[in-house]
Parts: sequence; structure tokens; C-alpha cells
Amino acid sequence: MRVLQAMAGADNGGAEAFFERLAIGFQRAGLDQKIVIRKNTGRASRLREAGIEPVQLGFGGGLDFKTPRQLKQIVDDYKPDIVLTWMNRATKMMPASNHTDGGYKLVARQGGFYNLKYYRHCDYIIGNTHGIVDYLIAEGWPGERAQYLPNFVTIDPAQAVSRQDFSTPDGAPLLLSLGRLHTNKAFDVLLDAVARLDGVYVWIAGEGGQRGALEAQVRTLNLTDRVRFLGWRQDVSALLASCDVMVCPSRHEPLGNVVIEGWAAGRPVVAAASQGPTELIRAGENGMLCPVDDCEALASTIKSVLDDDELSVGLSRNGRAAYEASFTEAAVVARYKDFFAHITGPG
Repeated sequence: MRVLQAMAGADNGGAEAFFERLAIGFQRAGLDQKIVIRKNTGRASRLREAGIEPVQLGFGGGLDFKTPRQLKQIVDDYKPDIVLTWMNRATKMMPASNHTDGGYKLVARQGGFYNLKYYRHCDYIIGNTHGIVDYLIAEGWPGERAQYLPNFVTIDPAQAVSRQDFSTPDGAPLLLSLGRLHTNKAFDVLLDAVARLDGVYVWIAGEGGQRGALEAQVRTLNLTDRVRFLGWRQDVSALLASCDVMVCPSRHEPLGNVVIEGWAAGRPVVAAASQGPTELIRAGENGMLCPVDDCEALASTIKSVLDDDELSVGLSRNGRAAYEASFTEAAVVARYKDFFAHITGPG
């Protein structure tokens, strides 16, 4: 089985991080693969550390005619059985397979509700939630060519980040939230909730266009002493080891990798009831849900977890069990391999 993967994503993001984890997981599982990425020094370095030498291409805009030619040459030389593309640009630029001579299966992986005009030449589309698969079918994509395959996260045991590094008292309740500083992530709602929680601190790990507005909101709410913007971080395990509650306040969240990360780290998770968290969380069992865009409900839900040790322990235990059942590297890599074998097998 020869698998070519192509990722033309941003420097940081949930899909980009999972692409790296999956490529490394395939490598550890002994899969024969070739990796093509948009030029990115950090991503290339992390892949090399895992024994993968990526091909780096431009993946430019509409006037980039070079990258599609290079992709076709890579396909012709490598002769993959599977080509797995990530999101719009890599999929659009990848040539369709010539099935008359036994060509490869072109599979696109989606972690959001994308316009299918970029995907019409694909053989299959993977959605990482059942909701995305339902969306594909509702948009006219054949159900037999839509496949649900979940993400996994890798949270290795790590020493907690020193709270003193971010001027946070050791005994203070600490929330952690991760993601792009974008309106979809609703960090503004989280800040409004923290303003209603006396003595609670929050670390927000991520970067994006909303940072200035969020920093202004912090000043307006007089939260400067209790909110820390950490920027993009690679030490998620250590951050999780430092916090008391993982919070996902998103207005729009197709999956919610952060929920799975919180589970893997054995942390109680509180999330707004957007698409992905609602699909993942059984409220009151392996996490807590509250209405989207409701800062008072978010504050109340966080407080209920912080104030009830029995609830917090139960959420952590059940979340970890959900992670081990469905979202480990071994489980998800095995599902990808079974799917690839199924679509390339006889008949």
C-alpha cells in the first residue's frame, strides 16, 4: 500500500496539527507514504524528526500553474495506491486518477463544511465527524463514497508548565482554552464568563486576527491580572497538565480536537454546544455542555465543575475512557488502513 498525502494548509491550525500526527502515525505503523506540504520550515522539521522527508511545494493562488505540474510528476513517479488530500487547495491542484489503467484512489479529508466544487474529481471524501458526513450527503455526495474517520490526539505525560511563568498563583483555579483567535472560537464569550468568576484565571493558547480585540476586551473587563495570551504553543501536554478545566467556548466547531485533547489528558471539559462538541460529549458524563454564545451559562457550568470535586473527577475519568475507546493513535490509524484496504481491494 503506497499512500501520497498532500497538505497545503496554514502554519497552524487543528487540521494542520492532525495532518502531522496522522503522517507520523502512518510512519510508526510502517505504511509506505510520500508527504507533500506547502513550504513550512517548522512542519518540515517536525516531520523529519519522525523520519519523514517531505516534498515542499509552493501551493500558491490561482496563478500558480507550477504546483499542479509538480504534483502530477510526483504521482507519476511514486505511483500511489491512495492519494489523500487535505482541504480545498491541495485537493483542487491534485490531478484526477485515470481509472482506466488502474490508477490511484483520490481521497479528500475534510474537517469542516466545505464547498464541494473543489472535490468533484475525488473518489471518496473522509469526514472527521458524522455531522460532516451527513452534510456531504445532503449536498449530493454519494453516501457510499463518504466515510467517517475520527481524529486522534497524542498527549504524552508531561510536567506541568510553571504557573509562575505566566504570573498565575499556584492555588488559583485555572482554565485552559486552545485555538485560533477567531470569532468562531468565541473567546470573547469565555472572557465575559471569566469576568463572572471571582479569582479564576485563564490561559488562551493560540494566535489570530482577533487578538487585538480580545486584549481590548480584557482591559475593558478589568481582567488584565487574570488572563494570559500564550500565542501558538507546541507543548499542549504540559499546558493541559497545568490547568484545572479545559474550556471549548466555540460558536462554530465542526469537531473540537480540544475536547479529545482534554479527555486524553484526564481533564474535565466544558464546551459550548456547537456541532463537534455536541457529537462528542455526553453531557454530565464525559463533559459539560452549555448553550452557544451564553456567557452566564458558561460561567455557571465552569463554576459547577470547579466547586464539585466528585463531578470533576467523574468527567475526567469518563472522558479518558472515551478517548481510549475511540480516539487513540492506534485505533484511528487502524481504521484508516482498513478503509484504504477496502477501497483498493478486489471489486
